[in-house]
Amino acid sequence: MDKLTLVKVGGKIVEEPESMNRLLKDFKSISGYKVLIHGGGRRATLVAEQLGVENQMIEGRRITSREMLDVVTMVYGGLVNKNIVAGLQALGCNAAGFTGADLDIIRAVKRPVKDIDYGYAGDVVDVNTRELRLLINEGVTPVIAPLTHDGKGMLLNTNADTIASEMAIALSEHYNVRLVYCFEKDGVLSNPDDDDSVIPELSRELYREYKTSGAIAAGMVPKLDNAYNALHNGVAEVLVTNAANLTRPGSKGTRVAL
Repeated sequence: MDKLTLVKVGGKIVEEPESMNRLLKDFKSISGYKVLIHGGGRRATLVAEQLGVENQMIEGRRITSREMLDVVTMVYGGLVNKNIVAGLQALGCNAAGFTGADLDIIRAVKRPVKDIDYGYAGDVVDVNTRELRLLINEGVTPVIAPLTHDGKGMLLNTNADTIASEMAIALSEHYNVRLVYCFEKDGVLSNPDDDDSVIPELSRELYREYKTSGAIAAGMVPKLDNAYNALHNGVAEVLVTNAANLTRPGSKGTRVAL
């Protein structure tokens, strides 16, 4: 089975030109088949403020109003996605940008209202890998924006970490998949105030302990929940690390383990 590296990147890395250029160079140098999934929430927040669109967050999750859906579609599917594709093309990596609606890659349902109404937020229900595999096997590198669709004409804002996990699971039926969550730190930290406190390997039991103590909290919790979901459903390896560590042998990072 061929190897495939699926990299999810977000945070400051996709907001700042210097860190973005570094990421793209490192990503391009990954050998074999690869897919890049990106976020861009901070840029979306900035553009929303400039356009006078209310930005509402609850426990780190965005409430996607109809107006905010327009903003994230412009920012994720346009500005961020196409800048990444152009950057990879400049490096000789034949990339193509997609949302979940393109080629019917990712279908989702609008999140049901329980305690909180998240608006036009989507929960993934299906990943269609047929067209993705045709592209990948021809040497094309898909670049996926965190937007899905419901099959009835509605786009939905969907968490990029979740898309990465679900896509990795779907592709693991056809490839030996390595899923890498990249952000600004070298890995998951045992002490949020100490960047050198990287946990080399994080078992489920250890994860529960750190979560109970509050050492692992906020946005890292859904990221790791998605990581364990991927491992439990056939993904060969999941790593949380700094984008700069993508191709460095023996570099820092947290290996997620069942």
